[in-house]
Amino acid sequence: MLKVGLTGGIGAGKSEVSRLLVERGAVLIDADRIAREVVAPGTPGLAAVVEAFGERILAADGSLDRPGLGAIVFADPEKLAVLNSIVHPLVGARSRELESTAADDAVVVHDVPLLAENGLAPLYDVVVVVDAGPETQLDRLVRLRGMTEEDARARMAAQATREKRLEIADVVIDNDVPLDALRRRVAEVWADLVRREHAFRAGSAEAAGE
Repeated sequence: MLKVGLTGGIGAGKSEVSRLLVERGAVLIDADRIAREVVAPGTPGLAAVVEAFGERILAADGSLDRPGLGAIVFADPEKLAVLNSIVHPLVGARSRELESTAADDAVVVHDVPLLAENGLAPLYDVVVVVDAGPETQLDRLVRLRGMTEEDARARMAAQATREKRLEIADVVIDNDVPLDALRRRVAEVWADLVRREHAFRAGSAEAAGE
């Protein structure tokens, strides 16, 4: 099994890259999706978030008001750290559980938005960074996600710098390109990951004396 950490700044297009990798056979473990699951209504995770931030972060139906909570934490690093201290251990435990069910020869892609911020690069055999310029990120967040420019800039500022993400990259996917070019680059990266997985398994077998 090859463990791949996939990351990128908000609005860089990481979700599209993960979708293209799944098309080619990757096993995807999506940290954002898991983060929503662990704070679903009735979970200990949601109870802990309510205890930390109050019932004002609940929607009328009792679910987490994610935009409302986001507006609170992304403008305050200390509150963001509190939220992360609740959610990240739950996400990590669930991610490991899902990874344990993958085949021995799988390429498992962990889609982790805050990989650089949380110093998680050593957990993966390969770190893939989806890169886009800040102007592209801002445009996508405002035009495609409907954020205000102020909110978009606050969320970008709350993440690691572009330089910090690139420092930890084993592989970089430029997503300041048209979709066809992105597809070609992802195909190249997938072929490289498959080669790495084969080499990894061969090395493991040799070390085990098989």
